[in-house]
Amino acid sequence: MNLAYPVVIGSLGQIMVSVADSIMVGKFLGTIPLAATSFAVSIIIIPMVFAMGVAFGLTPLVAAADGAGDSKSATRYFKNGLVLNSILGLIIYGAIALFAKGAHLLGQDPRVVEASLPYINLVGFSIIPMMSFFAFKQFAEGLSDTKAAMKVSLGANIINILLNYPLITGWGPFPELGLLGAAVSTLSTRFLMLAVMVLYIRKQEKFTEYWGHWRTVKIEWKCIREILKIGVPSGLQYVFEAGAFAMSGVIVGMIGPVQQAAHQIALNIASVSYMMVTGLGAAGTIRMGNQLGQKNIPMLRLAGQSIFHLTFFLMIITMALLLLLRNILPEFYSSDPEVLQYTTVLIVAAGLFQLPDGFQATALGVLRGIKDVNIPTVIAFFSYWVIAVPMGYYLGVSAGYGALGVWIGLATGLVLASIALYYRFQNRTKKLQETHPEDL
Repeated sequence: MNLAYPVVIGSLGQIMVSVADSIMVGKFLGTIPLAATSFAVSIIIIPMVFAMGVAFGLTPLVAAADGAGDSKSATRYFKNGLVLNSILGLIIYGAIALFAKGAHLLGQDPRVVEASLPYINLVGFSIIPMMSFFAFKQFAEGLSDTKAAMKVSLGANIINILLNYPLITGWGPFPELGLLGAAVSTLSTRFLMLAVMVLYIRKQEKFTEYWGHWRTVKIEWKCIREILKIGVPSGLQYVFEAGAFAMSGVIVGMIGPVQQAAHQIALNIASVSYMMVTGLGAAGTIRMGNQLGQKNIPMLRLAGQSIFHLTFFLMIITMALLLLLRNILPEFYSSDPEVLQYTTVLIVAAGLFQLPDGFQATALGVLRGIKDVNIPTVIAFFSYWVIAVPMGYYLGVSAGYGALGVWIGLATGLVLASIALYYRFQNRTKKLQETHPEDL
């Protein structure tokens, strides 16, 4: 819990930037801009979460090096991870900018597409500083320092909210930028997060030993390949899940802008609990990687089980809150009665899939900690793209159930993924217990 709660709060800080954007856009600009935000997120989220997944590949390697008492190797991973993340951020931005040029071909309302393009380009550019920030964040978390990123994320969230209102509405001396104002605020806070995290890692005495190795360690393809070996499958895991949810936004957009706006609200609310549980998964990655470095397999397995128990209790609480507040939460986002009616139904669906969503996110984290990423990637692909997306399209569009049908498809994929990934954890850790320490 000591490792997890700062990551949970830090993850909440990051997702609350998106929550603040959606609430202010929905309240001050209306249904079409809110639908445009949903469409923009659908385009940006897939390459962005892939890049984040690659960045997460750094954490178990640093944690294992730390567990083995090898500070030079930890610094080597950090330096190579920073170079990799910086290059990847540029590539991802280029891909988003290129894809945005064909956004009108995705069958969306033309008003939604037109409103979304400036937002897509600017938030896409903000991925460049975000990826550099993640290199510093994952290095610190690999060394079990999870509180710094939490404080940075919370501070950035406050600043984002303070900037959002004047930039969207043109309050005081600020220009009235509308939806673009939310993007300017996001870009500004991500550069600020990077700057603060760099200063923290550079100035804190506990990192002095690692900076002592900085000049001697080299940029090596072998080291980058190690990060990619864990990071690419991890990125694909996030792509398959987030991509399924992004595709669901596109599918709902084919039904109409009102349902698309409702989908954005419900997804935005559900993403808060998801980011909390990914914080637990991140803590699991650190603990599992650290114990693997120490070759302490009984404690490794106990740490993994503990994370699942925490996940169960957390998701029971979030499920109860979503069901109890299903009529209240949407009113923070919109005043459109039709949007509110659709959203209430979708929040019930979101509440019901809290447990499987939490278990699959936690399982991916703990498995990443023991460098088991390939089979979980296959499980994620099958659950979301063979089951969830086709079922969602059939129920939502062909069978006429609308946005609810799309969410039923997503829930089915989450249930399958959670069962398969938890079984994988049990199987892999039992096999590790049977392995001799010298073979680890």
